[in-house]
Amino acid sequence: MSAFPTAPPAPSGAQDFEIRPLPGSFAAEVLGLDLSRPLAPADFDRLHRAHLAHHVVVFRDQRITPAQQVAFSRRFGPLQVHVQKKFQLAGHPEVLIVSNIKENGEPIGLGDAGHFWHSDLSYKDRPSLGSLLHAQILPAEGGDTLFADQHAAYDALPEALKTAIAGLRAEHSYLAKYEELRARSPWRPALTPAQLEEVKPTVHPVVRTHPETGRKALFVSEHFTTRIVGLPEDESRAVLDELFALSTQPAFLYRHRWQPHDLVFWDNRSVMHLAAGTPDHLPRKLYRTTIEGDAPF
Repeated sequence: MSAFPTAPPAPSGAQDFEIRPLPGSFAAEVLGLDLSRPLAPADFDRLHRAHLAHHVVVFRDQRITPAQQVAFSRRFGPLQVHVQKKFQLAGHPEVLIVSNIKENGEPIGLGDAGHFWHSDLSYKDRPSLGSLLHAQILPAEGGDTLFADQHAAYDALPEALKTAIAGLRAEHSYLAKYEELRARSPWRPALTPAQLEEVKPTVHPVVRTHPETGRKALFVSEHFTTRIVGLPEDESRAVLDELFALSTQPAFLYRHRWQPHDLVFWDNRSVMHLAAGTPDHLPRKLYRTTIEGDAPF
């Protein structure tokens, strides 16, 4: 992948920063940019193009407030509020607290987020365009996040399998693994009727087309995809299991090892992600914002 170097002279108001591909991966890091400062249109355009090219962009050393994270996220589109309202950041309902920390015996955030491979909010009619996760407290060990390039995964499929899944649609449900997660952790309370109404199952193409680049990508996940519509249950399960295995092969992965104040912005139309796990006794807290996308096609 090519980076987008700053071309001298810099436009008025632009910042001097570098977009550097991360070795051995599809991701890139942004060095020297301060997102607490106003972002010039030319700078925003560079970041937008880098996000499309690299799918995962790591903004280093971002000492920004939640309000600044929300404002930057909103430049890419409307924000989505997670169904787990109890883990909203006070004063900022668009910010989901991702944390294993407990205060007075109660969890302050969603501590098992990312336990299974998934694309954020694929269970919505308009799934997420992208998510931004800002490091607040990092553990001394563990806490990595894995990303899987679903364009590369689709491109590598055998032609016979590409033909077999062309035009198929699959159901996505927030509840697919919910009871399994509830049984093992304190972070999944019983959902109210109003919350259940927010997360009704929806159906999307098994292979989606990126609305901005035109590239095809697999769009099924072990966390949220329950079945392929129109196939017998055993056949549906066999196809999904095969796609799950093929979509997360090592060749398609980027492993993000968090640094203090990292802000990671990934494209949910292009990648899936997975939390690699954090030791229970080591505190971890991050703030997530999620940008609404469009109906997959």
